[in-house]
Amino acid sequence: MEPQREGGQAAAQPCVDEGLPAAIAALTDRRKEIVPITVNERNSRLDRARELMTANKIDAIVMTTGASLTYYAGAHWGQSERLFAYVLPRAGKPFLICPHFESDRAAELLNTFPERESTLSYFWQENESPFDLLRKGLAEAAVKTGTLGIEEHTQFEFSYAIAQACPGLTIASATPVTAGCRMIKSPAELALMKLANEITLNVYRAVFQSCAPGDTNRRVVELIDKAYERWGVRGEASLNVGKFSAVPHGSAQVQVIREGEIVMVDDGCMCDGYTSDITRSWVYGKASDEQKKVFDIVHRAQSAALAAAKPGVEAQSVDAAARKVIVDAGFGPGYEYFTHRVGHGIGLDMHEWPYLVQGNTKRLEKSMVFSDEPGIYQRGKFGVRLEDDMHITEDGAQLFTPQSVSLEEPFG
Repeated sequence: MEPQREGGQAAAQPCVDEGLPAAIAALTDRRKEIVPITVNERNSRLDRARELMTANKIDAIVMTTGASLTYYAGAHWGQSERLFAYVLPRAGKPFLICPHFESDRAAELLNTFPERESTLSYFWQENESPFDLLRKGLAEAAVKTGTLGIEEHTQFEFSYAIAQACPGLTIASATPVTAGCRMIKSPAELALMKLANEITLNVYRAVFQSCAPGDTNRRVVELIDKAYERWGVRGEASLNVGKFSAVPHGSAQVQVIREGEIVMVDDGCMCDGYTSDITRSWVYGKASDEQKKVFDIVHRAQSAALAAAKPGVEAQSVDAAARKVIVDAGFGPGYEYFTHRVGHGIGLDMHEWPYLVQGNTKRLEKSMVFSDEPGIYQRGKFGVRLEDDMHITEDGAQLFTPQSVSLEEPFG
């Protein structure tokens, strides 16, 4: 049953296909536009990783699951209590540590690995220690002493066991290598992220046109899921209404959209693993003068961050530019109303290095990608956040998607 509509607001569009509103039913599969990362590009990533290992005096890096494994090897492997690891020595052959009963699955993955012909595989039985096998593999790669970098998402139990099994090695973070590679996007990566952002913005537009006061946040999120399915990609969303929009990551409570209240939708989708992250805030009906004032301040803060982002500037200066607009407008001091950093790196992980936050003196470089997402949150009343993703160019920064126009016409 369709929810009751509140007075004065036009009803959402009628469902015309698969029970979907017309704007969502009109979306068509865009998977043919996704151009995957090639094995040749992954080969160049291994070369760059070895350069960074030399520069940072790291003799090998270990990664288990997650985005770094996908970045270097094109592999997806779920986290479990059994160690699966991809090891990249600085001067030796890459190798896998894998449960023996998973050997067929590992062989399938190896078909698309970079340096596939030279990658070694070590398999361990259930009654054997994979960490002793890892030590053996490192020794055969001539890494018996020196420094072993552990990828940041490796669970503690694995890191601890590796340290115990390899007492001759100094355990360190692999982040200077993994983030050092991943934070600079190639043209192929930028193209995938641009597509993901375009898809997300069009999904939001279709859902905005399809919903109305009386709908719940859960129904809207369900429609967003269906819209992503129409596009042929995987995505997710959170949606918060009214006073819950003043909580940056929202609430799990069921919320009903009401005319004149802020609606805030956030998150994104993936194209060949590369993510988007967009937030839009809007109102069905007429926005109040206070809501319009806050939107204008946040919009100007987003523009200030975009203008400040360019090669050579410190990451913290981008946050400072946006925060100054908000504090000067009376929503301060510090983090009182703008409660989070202005942005984060984005790529295979929705949140990744580097971060646009006070204290981060990392200098921006061409082809880095960040969210640009200032917000003002008045607890118990409402919040407004605007978020688009930007990539650093030779002399500035560009958004993948147009900025929001207004609360009443967020998509122009």
